[in-house]
Amino acid sequence: MDAEGKFDAIVVGAGPAGTTAALTMARGGMKVALLERGEYPGAKNVFGGVLYRWPLEEIIPKFWETAPLERQIVDHRFMVMSKDSGLLLSFKVDGRGKAPYNGYTAIRAKFDKWYASKAEEAGVTLATSAVVDDIIMKDGKVVGVRAGPGIENELYADLVIAADGVNSGLAVRAGLREPPSPDQVALGVKEVVELPAEAIEARFNLRKGEGTRMETMGCTHGKMGGGFVYTNANSLSVGVVILLSHLMELKMKPYELLDEFKAHPSIEPFIEGGKAKEYSAHLIPEAGYKGVPRLYRDGMMIAGDAAYLCSYPEGTNLAMASGMLAGKAALHAKKNNDFSAKTLSVYHEMMNESYVIKEMKRKDSSHTAMLNNPRIFGLYPDLINEILADVLHVNGETKTAKHKRAKSKFRDKVGLLRALRDAYSTRGMAP
Repeated sequence: MDAEGKFDAIVVGAGPAGTTAALTMARGGMKVALLERGEYPGAKNVFGGVLYRWPLEEIIPKFWETAPLERQIVDHRFMVMSKDSGLLLSFKVDGRGKAPYNGYTAIRAKFDKWYASKAEEAGVTLATSAVVDDIIMKDGKVVGVRAGPGIENELYADLVIAADGVNSGLAVRAGLREPPSPDQVALGVKEVVELPAEAIEARFNLRKGEGTRMETMGCTHGKMGGGFVYTNANSLSVGVVILLSHLMELKMKPYELLDEFKAHPSIEPFIEGGKAKEYSAHLIPEAGYKGVPRLYRDGMMIAGDAAYLCSYPEGTNLAMASGMLAGKAALHAKKNNDFSAKTLSVYHEMMNESYVIKEMKRKDSSHTAMLNNPRIFGLYPDLINEILADVLHVNGETKTAKHKRAKSKFRDKVGLLRALRDAYSTRGMAP
């Protein structure tokens, strides 16, 4: 902060994107304020997923030695569900090796607080319970933020980075994007179910410290979405994600979908006897690559969910990557003493060459196909389970007859050419 009380940069939102941007800038010598609306970083964040080694290892080498992590992920599962059955696929890697592992589960209330402390150690000024509700403009340039009425709630800087989530009011006020429409966001509802570590390890066939990541499809009444179960040290994160516009069409309450998922015969045994510890809901960007807005303007950039930079189930790592690039673009602007849109356009250029945008582009055609094709989340899961239930049921009827019936069902309900078109249109779903 200079003699006039102005920072080089203000970052709004102490989630993965905002903290990464602040940390990157501070390490480069910039004076940075990091503003968080919660009582502490992570207090307002909802997370039921995996924290991947990349790019966090680039930001904090050997982070696994000090970060509050839950379990290292060694078991990746995917389940195709019908109403009362499920086809489970599992890929398990040997977790007995030494760290680092590819991914970890984490509790955001713990992790975000730890991560923000690293930014503070680098010189970032962290302010919590700071509800930023507006940007300050001068001569067409963003010059600060406002966290309430009166000049005492105004803070000025050469640069503002909005990392305030999918509902980013700052990005909207800056004219960089519109409020999200119901078909651009998914609603994720999650329950944390408390279980002893030994029970988790026994039910998921894990060794001590090992974890499972399980994604499912076929649990959202044929609409775009899915369910998940992630193992923490002493709890499970259990939830359902569904496109908001599709949830509105179903006319169901989010908790009703979650209750159905928890009661499914393939899920209920994992959580049996567990104690519900926490319930939360969160909007997730689902705009796809074509929905990514303009990322910068004079005196301002946006990062993470605020910029719709998310590709489920990769959210946290993409947020960190975008925050890191925003921080590097800010250092470039500081070096040139120019925070105009022309100079900040380097952020756009770096993003276009990054894994973030390349991955979002890869999945974009699949995103459109899934959005408009009810067969993906309804007909196919039901048909797969129906055929398997018939073929695997031993009742004296020959397998030849059952195989013939399966082919007939597939032909009548889908058709070979339609199935080929669907497979091609959703090829980006592949890992």
